[in-house]
Amino acid sequence: MDEQTPEPDAAPDAAPDAEPDAAPDAEPDAAPDAEPAAHPGSVAQPGYGVGPWPGGPDAWPAGEQYDRELLAAGDTRNVIDRYRYWRMEAIVADLDTRRHPFHVAIENWQHDLNIGSIVRSANAFLADTVHIIGRRRWNKRGAMVTDRYQHVVHHDDVEGFAAWAAGEGLPVIAVDNVDGAVPVDRADLPRSCVLLFGQEGPGLSAEALAAASAHVEITQYGSTRSINASAAAAVIMYEWCRRYAQ
Repeated sequence: MDEQTPEPDAAPDAAPDAEPDAAPDAEPDAAPDAEPAAHPGSVAQPGYGVGPWPGGPDAWPAGEQYDRELLAAGDTRNVIDRYRYWRMEAIVADLDTRRHPFHVAIENWQHDLNIGSIVRSANAFLADTVHIIGRRRWNKRGAMVTDRYQHVVHHDDVEGFAAWAAGEGLPVIAVDNVDGAVPVDRADLPRSCVLLFGQEGPGLSAEALAAASAHVEITQYGSTRSINASAAAAVIMYEWCRRYAQ
């Protein structure tokens, strides 16, 4: 992808040298301002959501999935109605019973600001897991807390990622407008696979392209040769769901 399209609220995280890549267990993006709402898994959205459960505690529904704090105070999270008042852990457990068998992987050598939006789309299209390749730090603000509901794992390099995919028997489908790439609407897109995306600007590395079993691209009709990486990821995930999702 050619053109960097930063997310407006991500400026504090944008400097690659502001905080070096940390030890495996470090989470440098988990600063207090990374999640504006007090309740875990929520984003403050005035006027959005539902208020306290009508009728007070005596009328509360039974079930371990319900969060008593949300029942009492209301639920302003950006979740579908099915998950209103549910505990975050209960939502994740329910999603795990019906996740789609495609994974999403993103190279992250230059702290790509699109990754948060890609994680958000992966949650919307119910991807199994998002794989971050390269730098551990990524723009969590762009995910709008959806990373709390989406499995996200890290791989130090392409070699380690490719070894994982081979061990799982998952073909890697590289998405980039390179020579020989097949338009995704005409490509053989496996049901179980990993959709691999590159960074804004350089696109996929030569090593990542070599690790893929197929290369696909998105047909475009305007003057620019590429589209934003997060937009491209959403298009490809939608195409997978159009073919396979029930």
